[in-house]
Amino acid sequence: MLKFIARRLVLALITLAILLVIVTLIPNIAPGDPARKIAGGTATPERLAEVTESLGLDDSIATQLSDLSISLVTLDFGDSFSVAAGEPVMSIVGDALWNSAKLVGLSLVMMVPIAIVAGLVAAYKKDTILDRMIVNTGLAFSSIPDFVAGVFLLAFLAVPFEFFKVQANAPPGASVFVTIQHLLLPAIAVLMVYFGYIARITRAGTITSLDADYTRTAFMRGLTTRAVFRRHVARNALQPTVAVLGTQLGYLFGGMVALEIVFQYSGLGNLIIRAVDRADYPVLRAGVLTVAVIYMLATLGADLLIAWMNPRARVALGED
Repeated sequence: MLKFIARRLVLALITLAILLVIVTLIPNIAPGDPARKIAGGTATPERLAEVTESLGLDDSIATQLSDLSISLVTLDFGDSFSVAAGEPVMSIVGDALWNSAKLVGLSLVMMVPIAIVAGLVAAYKKDTILDRMIVNTGLAFSSIPDFVAGVFLLAFLAVPFEFFKVQANAPPGASVFVTIQHLLLPAIAVLMVYFGYIARITRAGTITSLDADYTRTAFMRGLTTRAVFRRHVARNALQPTVAVLGTQLGYLFGGMVALEIVFQYSGLGNLIIRAVDRADYPVLRAGVLTVAVIYMLATLGADLLIAWMNPRARVALGED
């Protein structure tokens, strides 16, 4: 098991190193002068030189890569140029990350139990009307982009019902209930988009598990259906679901840009888009690397959980 963990960590570090190179090259290969984009078209030569020096663009690529690596280790990316001029980058990214974590957490709490139960029921009632209803409903929801689902929710829930809020950002100092109230509509939009995907993955894994020899043996031993599902089917059927959730977690943190814009939410994806629009490369670099680290940790966590659920999976995941 330790060898498996070490191998996964090495692969994660290699991926992070490649991403560091790409992120380092962004301001160097971007069209136009990055310093002029930040300082403005009327900036003096002295101001342009100051911004260029702050970005480290006068240094070699190797030096820029080394500086960025040190920034990642020390969590010090300097100050923002334009998103929140003069504010520490990690303070800005930290606030956006916390906002994204609240939305992702509520979305998972709502989505995972509903989708998994629906997938288990669909598998148990395979080829019945209930199975087709769950699968077709999931397919219909999955075909709707998250921001389109958000617009529909605003039109049909937020406008006629005062309980649902148009903006996802809760007022400062709001209670947990008020915060959830503001986050409810975007979380429902995420539920709609991912329900069918997770339910279908769970259904397929459950059907495969139900057809396995160990399940037939358990039934032959006289175990009840509930006991067979709890002891044998669920643990094996949910492994593909865990893998999918691990790979999608990074997207939930950094990829829900359109949904965050619809609900005017200050999440991590929205922050990255603002950094791109305003050429705030320190914020952009910190935001992209934060999403990458979350994605790698989520994937590693999913692999470890799968290995714990089924020791034989360690062979498929790279264990000798």
